[in-house]
Amino acid sequence: MLRRTLLAGAALCSLLPQFGQAQTPPADWPTRPLRLLVGSAPGGGTDAMARAVADRLGPLLKQPVVVENRPGVSNTLAVDMTAKATDGYTMVMGVVTAHAIAPHLLKLSYDNNKDLVPVAFVGTVPNVLIVSNSLPAKSVPELVALAKKEPSRINYASSGTGSTQHIAAEMFKDAAGIQITHVPYKGSAAALVDLVSGQVQMSFDTMPSVLGQIKSGKLRPLAVTSAQRNPQLPQVPTMAEAGLPAVEIGAWYGIYMPAATPKAVQQKLHDEVNKVITMPETKTRLEAVGAELRPMSQAEFASFHMAEYKRFGEIIRKNNIKLD
Repeated sequence: MLRRTLLAGAALCSLLPQFGQAQTPPADWPTRPLRLLVGSAPGGGTDAMARAVADRLGPLLKQPVVVENRPGVSNTLAVDMTAKATDGYTMVMGVVTAHAIAPHLLKLSYDNNKDLVPVAFVGTVPNVLIVSNSLPAKSVPELVALAKKEPSRINYASSGTGSTQHIAAEMFKDAAGIQITHVPYKGSAAALVDLVSGQVQMSFDTMPSVLGQIKSGKLRPLAVTSAQRNPQLPQVPTMAEAGLPAVEIGAWYGIYMPAATPKAVQQKLHDEVNKVITMPETKTRLEAVGAELRPMSQAEFASFHMAEYKRFGEIIRKNNIKLD
């Protein structure tokens, strides 16, 4: 009987969520610094969102929030590390690329919908169709006409296979009936260097990554992929206004933690992040690069996550998008 009791107890314990070696977090969590992983290189939109949140979140939690860039595999390397973390102090700045696109294109070593939990939504940014100044096209119709006339001339850059830049360009190619060649990079920063120099001709990068180059005249914007024009680029039409309403896509960001993270920790982090994104200084900082900050409840974020996962699955299947 004693042996059966011990075995039953062990089995029950194995079903309980883990938080390192403890079953529940300390009441004064966090008691040490936290890690906020970013799945892209410094300088991109995900990095900008993460650092804006981390800078204000640390003081609220009374512990440093250290941003760690772990680029690779369509932003999923950082997500993989987070999904497998057991310390209760690791989170990731999730992005649509990793959570709604990559699961339909890549074989992942974690379950995107079970091993992680959406905790706090941050906001969205549009993608911008930008071209090198060396390209004569001054509008979307002119770009389409050029691509049809010289189908081998135009290469498009992305921050990696499976990124929103990649998906948006494939949607554009399909909607416009043109052929353009994909050139994937390891992050936006490297892609933009070649775009500015004319080594590649166009991209659908996220606004935080390209707004500086647009305003300095180094790159030419032709359209935004959002439903409405963006206040930072009021003169730039939407893709719908340019004649291609099917090309509507944007990047969204939110913090995820391992699914085994205790609910009390999730709730505390959710509440503090929502405070951060309503701070005037945070709003000013991120709206300056075209972001729209959107506080959500955790339940709303979870529903949004699943809706986007399904939507992008349909887009990928409809447009027959595959890895290069």
